[in-house]
Parts: sequence; structure tokens; C-alpha cells
Amino acid sequence: MHTVTANGAQIPALGFGTFRVSAADTARMVPAALKLGFRHIDTAQIYGNEAEVGEGIAASGVKRGDIFLTTKVWVTNYARDAFLASVDESLKKLKTDYVDLLLLHWPNPAVPLAEQIGALNAVRAAGKVRHMGVSNFNTALMAEAVALSDAPLVTNQIEFHPFIDQSKVISAARAAGLSITAYYAMADGKVFAEPVLKEIAAAHGRTVAQVVLRWVVQQEDFIALSKTVSEARAAENAAIFDFALTDAEMAAISALARPDGRIVSPEGLAPAWD
Repeated sequence: MHTVTANGAQIPALGFGTFRVSAADTARMVPAALKLGFRHIDTAQIYGNEAEVGEGIAASGVKRGDIFLTTKVWVTNYARDAFLASVDESLKKLKTDYVDLLLLHWPNPAVPLAEQIGALNAVRAAGKVRHMGVSNFNTALMAEAVALSDAPLVTNQIEFHPFIDQSKVISAARAAGLSITAYYAMADGKVFAEPVLKEIAAAHGRTVAQVVLRWVVQQEDFIALSKTVSEARAAENAAIFDFALTDAEMAAISALARPDGRIVSPEGLAPAWD
């Protein structure tokens, strides 16, 4: 396991994600993932499993200070008072007095971005949040958020997998000192049928999932979120730091990107993508 440094934050490069993981599976898998060596757990208010993440961390026996915990404020909570109350509710559910990283989950133009960023800074100043960031922001919104914030932003969490070209957002994030946190790395399962990935996996004696996760974390300032409800697969996903892809293999995977590669673009939430 290695860490990514971004604007003062030390973020474990591999995280265990809980999107679309049931409450029961979350309570089971979070301590299992921590036992396997994961030290970065990612959740969100809208996932409906913050309480089970908190239970899982408490049951794991791993010190809270050794875990990097991320959650995200949902778009309906962006007005300042609702924002502050929602963070207190998240902390209560997570059974902690702080989170390591708090993100704005999606853009919401109904609330001024200055108000959203102001609320982020307020909870950070109160000691409830150590680091701040955004999710699903395009380059223009990311630049505006950075300019509005007193404290530095440390990541933009975006859809990222071999079939999508996110080079514009990645370049802008790097210029601002932000890391990229990649979700949907398996492209909703599409990676498993890709011949290029199967060939590279076979050459290394690894699974396609391991190759994709390795491809993500081998890129500069990238964090990969992995999600599974299988302890065996979680163990496989954790085992990506004892091999490396060649430059040619990295390039071959990146070359799979195509113009129609985006999968996640919910109406009413998605910005004008770069």
C-alpha cells in the first residue's frame, strides 16, 4: 500500500468503496477489508450505509487514527444550515468526531458554490473534517471551487476506467495540486471482457481487476476505489502493490479510451462534461 500526497493530505492509494453496498454487506465487509490491509474507506450520505461503516470500523479493532475515512455531502444538503447539520448527522452515524475527507458529491447550481465551499471550510475549521474535496466536478467548477476556498482542496473524485478520457480534468487537477480519486474503475463490469486487459492479466498471472486497479494507482497522484461484497475478491483487490505494469502496458490500457466511454451521467446532477 502506498499513499498519495495532495495539498497536505496523505491519502491511501487504494480505498474500499461502499456505493450500492447494502447495510448488511457494509457491516460485514468494512471490518473484513480493514483486516486485509485496506486503510481507506469511502462512503456517502446518499449511500445509506454510513452507520454500518461506523459499526464496521468500530468492530474492526483498527485504530480510528489509522483509517482514512471519506464521506460526501448530498446535493440537497448544500444550503449552509442543512450542510452543517448533515455533517453532524454523518459523524454520529460514523461513530467518529471527524472524517479525514469530506466531498461535495455532485454539482448543484441551486445553491451558490461560494455557500457550499464556505460550509466546507466551516466544518474544517471546526475540526470535524481534516481535508476537503469535490466529486464529479468539471474543470470550470473545479477551478471556481479552488478559487473560492480558504483551505486547499485535495481531490476530485470522478468516474475513471480504461474506456473514458478524463485527460482535461486530470490535467487541471494536477495543476491545482489535487489528486484524482477514481470510481467505477471496472466500468460496470465491461473491463472483464476486454481482450487487451485479459492478455495483460495473463502475462502477469493476475486478474483483470488487479490489472485495472494497478493501472489506476500506478498513475501519478491517483487513488482507486474498489468495491466488492466478497472477502476473497477484496483480498485480490488489495494485492496490487507487489507488481508493476510496463510503460507499454500502461499505454495500451490508456489507449482503450473512447469518446462514448462515460457511463455515469445522471440527469439533473451531471455538469457539462469536459
